[in-house]
Amino acid sequence: MADELLRIGELSRRTGVSPELLRAWEWRYGLLSPARTAGGFRLYGEEDIARVVSMRANLDRGLSAAEAAQATLAGARESEGPFLVDGGRELTRALESFDEVAAQTALDRVLAGLSIEAVLQSVLIPYLHELGERWERGEISVSQEHFASNVVRGRLSGLARGWDSGGGPRALLACAQGEQHDLPLLIFGIALRAHGWRISFLGANTPVESIVDTAATLAPSAVVISGTVTGVFEGLAERLRDVGEHAPLYLAGAASSEELVRVAHAAHLDGDLIVAARTVAERHA
Repeated sequence: MADELLRIGELSRRTGVSPELLRAWEWRYGLLSPARTAGGFRLYGEEDIARVVSMRANLDRGLSAAEAAQATLAGARESEGPFLVDGGRELTRALESFDEVAAQTALDRVLAGLSIEAVLQSVLIPYLHELGERWERGEISVSQEHFASNVVRGRLSGLARGWDSGGGPRALLACAQGEQHDLPLLIFGIALRAHGWRISFLGANTPVESIVDTAATLAPSAVVISGTVTGVFEGLAERLRDVGEHAPLYLAGAASSEELVRVAHAAHLDGDLIVAARTVAERHA
């Protein structure tokens, strides 16, 4: 059952913590996981109230703010753990059995009970990693892998609906030319949207020239280009600089390298998609 959602002023009133401090805890430590209205307003739930109360208790014990946040988040993960494990197992069984109704029910349950960031980080990302590894080991069939990927993609596309709305900063996301794997970038975009960003998504196999033209048109606050296939960035470093003329450029994925980032005048994003989204949001706060 979905809990009551509150604006930050009401969250402040109920917890006795100023809105300014609540925002600081959210940005610095990832303490809060607000939902977003179509207009870009943050909405907080019972989980956020519990974390603020726990944060205050940890501060009263004499912990520093960073230590208090770490203890609070560790406690939240411990309490969420069984729910996440059960949800992940239910999803796996349904998808392997080609049961889309059961899979959607499992996703409904975890999305109703947890923040989008928690579901992405603790359910969907681990599931997709395991799916790929099991396919490589021959433990599941091609049809099972395709079915599961398509169901997950459909739900992620639903979560992404309307992510261009609001008044937050804009991110332009694209996969490098020759890169067909856009699910990681889709997850990154949803995670960044949770921080209040608007998303313009070009998707798979996008030529650099198209990214440059779109960046010139949209004037985004950041451009993120992803590449996981070895060689997709080869020979592009000089042309990638043209993207950086219009917005700060980030390169992500296993195909990027420190040398490429240096020559392209870009920044490198961590392989953890949720951490990467948080990094971009904090740098442009």
